Amino acid sequence: MKEKIAFLVKQALESALAAGDLQPVDPSPSIILQTPKIAEHGDFTTNIAMTMAASQKRSPQEVARIIMDHLEDSDHMLSKMEVAGPGFINFFITRRKWYEVLRTVHDEDKAYGTSEVGRGKTVQIEFVSANPTGPLHVGHGRCAAVGEILAAILKATGYEVEKEYYVNDSGRQIRTLGESVFVRYQQLLGKTLDLPADGYQGSYIKDLARILLDQEREGLLDMPEEEAITFCAKFAAKKILAGIREDLNAFHVSFDRWFCEQSLYNSGTVQKVIQDLKDRDIIYEDEGALWFRTRDFGDEKDRVVVRANGVETYFASDIAYHKDKFERKFDRVIDIWGADHHGYVRRVSASIQALGYDGDRFQVLLVQLVNLVRDGKPVTMSTRAGEFVTLKEVIEEVGRDAARFLFLLRHYDSPLDFDLGLAKKESNENPVYYVQYVHARISNILKKAEERGYKDICWDEDFPELINLPEEIQLIKLMAQYPEVVVQSALLMEPHRIPFYLKELAGAFHAYYHDRNKHKVVSDDVRLSGARLYLVAAIRIIVRNGLALMGVSAPEMM
Repeated sequence: MKEKIAFLVKQALESALAAGDLQPVDPSPSIILQTPKIAEHGDFTTNIAMTMAASQKRSPQEVARIIMDHLEDSDHMLSKMEVAGPGFINFFITRRKWYEVLRTVHDEDKAYGTSEVGRGKTVQIEFVSANPTGPLHVGHGRCAAVGEILAAILKATGYEVEKEYYVNDSGRQIRTLGESVFVRYQQLLGKTLDLPADGYQGSYIKDLARILLDQEREGLLDMPEEEAITFCAKFAAKKILAGIREDLNAFHVSFDRWFCEQSLYNSGTVQKVIQDLKDRDIIYEDEGALWFRTRDFGDEKDRVVVRANGVETYFASDIAYHKDKFERKFDRVIDIWGADHHGYVRRVSASIQALGYDGDRFQVLLVQLVNLVRDGKPVTMSTRAGEFVTLKEVIEEVGRDAARFLFLLRHYDSPLDFDLGLAKKESNENPVYYVQYVHARISNILKKAEERGYKDICWDEDFPELINLPEEIQLIKLMAQYPEVVVQSALLMEPHRIPFYLKELAGAFHAYYHDRNKHKVVSDDVRLSGARLYLVAAIRIIVRNGLALMGVSAPEMM
């Protein structure tokens, strides 16, 4: 509906320009339609006349009237147009037109809400990418949920999407992992040793050491220490990564590709990229270290890529990794990182520009921390100290559906308080229960209606005269918003819009259903019952589709 109005306004502008009633504007003004907060102001409104007034040397109200004079509503979509306030154009949709939304929902069914806005464009999303030095915690879970639903939304809007996990399987942290496991291994053999100051202290390190001891017996003690540490590091990283894969599978998060950092070194890619940038004087030497001129590309200072001791920094492999991404010809590259990596965005963006790629094709989404609450008390999480709640534990306690929904309920750029108690409640206080219950309740209504003989409810031309209460029209208008919500979620990279919308739709349905004296769905009035069943069945379709985008189930009963 909104797109149709925007198209009519566009045609009206073209007509007014052709007639000389309005003068050309460069660039052409954007036609933005919004839903007024006050129903009396119409179904849609635009400020296009106000944005054009200065260029036309006319008042906004006069420009608005010219646009309205040239607007041809051949499909009789509008019941009224008006100029309001400082120059808004308000549009009132003919009531009967809204019922086309109901028919569209039923006709498109599972495809309702999908579109082709991204057709022909490729997007790569890299997310989670947790170091294989410990199990996934709830913060990783939020990143996983954001990445997975964002990929689903982009696919639903026509984009070709590839999901990738970057495995940091080299560098200092992996060596520290090896040291930690080797110390625990030796402790199990009776040696008195302390963990390194920056070692990993979680109980999972002891578990890995026990497995290693059962597998290797005392064999590691016969190796040179450095060789033993390397062996432990590879063993532990492989085991932990297998656990990460298992946890992500349980969370229904999958990847098209797992990219190992070590492969960039094994293939010589990191060294080649560094040499190429040295040849172009983008990397220079100072006091024995190699520095990247990131400041020339918008960063606050130059960054070290190879230390004076000859060891590459993580930035070195990140440059090579992102070069590899762009060489794969994606139209857009999206990285989803934890908020603690905010200081890293500029240097990576700078490296992409230095490599000759369009920086606008690269975007980083920073996901804020999750504050886990249990019994009203915050749960401390620290990978190094071993005091953290894993994603696996959260899923086991509250279920995948609740975890996903609550992770996605707020904008990823806002801190999230994850209440374990709330997530398990079977009441309207629990957002996922509140939404899922709509699907279950309508399913039950339709099942009972079928038992009473209402089968294969189809559109009837009498429906507009039967379901015409203001709250019923409002439900239909709300249903009409769903496709735009999906599109805006994709274009703005804001997946939280989906659960936010579903909560709003659920609230409208619950309010409608609870007033049974006025809105009884199945009654002795056969014609009215058929119309209302058609209405609520459409709501069920949208709830199911929205939950499916989120990877959340739509139960038939609860």
